[in-house]
Amino acid sequence: MKKSIRAFVTLFLAAAAFSHSALAVVYPLPAANSRLTGQNLEITIPEDSKLPLEAFAAQYQMGLSNLMEANPGVDVYLPKAGSKLIIPQQLILPDAPREGIVINSAEMRLYYYPKGTKTVVVLPIGIGELGKDTPVNWTTSVQRKKDGPTWTPTKKMHEEYAARGESLPAVFPAGPDNPMGLYALYIGRLYAIHGTNANFGIGLRVSHGCVRLRADDIKWLFDNVPVGTRVQFIDQPIKATVEPDGSRYVEIHNPLSQTEEQFQSREPVPLTLTAAVTKVVSDASVDTTSLEDALKVRSGMPVKVNGVADGTAPIAVPEQEGALPKEEPMTPVTPQGASVVDSVTGDATAAAAQQPVEQPAAEQSAPVAADAPAESSAQTIQGLSQPGPIYSTPKS
Repeated sequence: MKKSIRAFVTLFLAAAAFSHSALAVVYPLPAANSRLTGQNLEITIPEDSKLPLEAFAAQYQMGLSNLMEANPGVDVYLPKAGSKLIIPQQLILPDAPREGIVINSAEMRLYYYPKGTKTVVVLPIGIGELGKDTPVNWTTSVQRKKDGPTWTPTKKMHEEYAARGESLPAVFPAGPDNPMGLYALYIGRLYAIHGTNANFGIGLRVSHGCVRLRADDIKWLFDNVPVGTRVQFIDQPIKATVEPDGSRYVEIHNPLSQTEEQFQSREPVPLTLTAAVTKVVSDASVDTTSLEDALKVRSGMPVKVNGVADGTAPIAVPEQEGALPKEEPMTPVTPQGASVVDSVTGDATAAAAQQPVEQPAAEQSAPVAADAPAESSAQTIQGLSQPGPIYSTPKS
């Protein structure tokens, strides 16, 4: 059965992997006593590629941080033509209720559990920069949704720009040039999940605390997530699971810097094992060398740490004619390729795509959870439709 499933997925990926408009990666929900799902891919950078890593990240629904963790040493601006690139699409579900939206800042991914579908939609995100962090340990809800949001920079933002000799408009009108993109889901009182007019920020710490997504992703969420949906913010750089067959896995991401000193240092940010993770890895069956290696490498991919090593290789996606991904129209384009930020438009755009306030707002304070009324239960989630990978069966 495993071989037939793998063959099916391989054939599907061969046909769909180089789609020019891949949307969400949709995973089946594992059983209640399992959290491992998906399968890693391996692609070859086409020989004629002049594109940056961001172009391949967008094609396979990854953030830059996801690809950089899985491929240490990869050239962000120009991945080497002919080289192999692992696409980390196997993952461990976060240690959180499988309900609504779960945002794990440490891995820069958003998980959405559509009711009644037995699936989870996984999307890469950009989050708040150091000192303007996206909330953690906070549960709230979607208060309202806005098609065509406007953006009003706060007084503090105007002061920050003025200190650099720059200026911001009083209000950014709705439209494709709006740093908030074309759609927004407002959560709590001060934050939003929204789009962007600069895709290079996905998988990076670039906002003033809000969560940003690529254009197709926020459109999908806008169309499918009801007002009142539960939203939980977490920060789990280490995820661990014990699978039904006794296999124990860890998935380790680089923790977010907490101080300017950590941010500027070349030393890795220290890892902390939570009680839940410790319970998984303290079993006598765990190989300490495998665990220590995983903690050191921090690949952002599940690693088996007990029993016989997991020898399942990533699915190799064959290169096909026209394999180069499309340069997104909302992504800056320079002589070096898409997503390379220049000192004028890039910096201004990155700094501007921040706090989503439609009217002048006060300075940010602690998050305030809102009890938003849910939309009618008669509303249904629209069918998931995308040319990217759909895993028919979770990996066991």
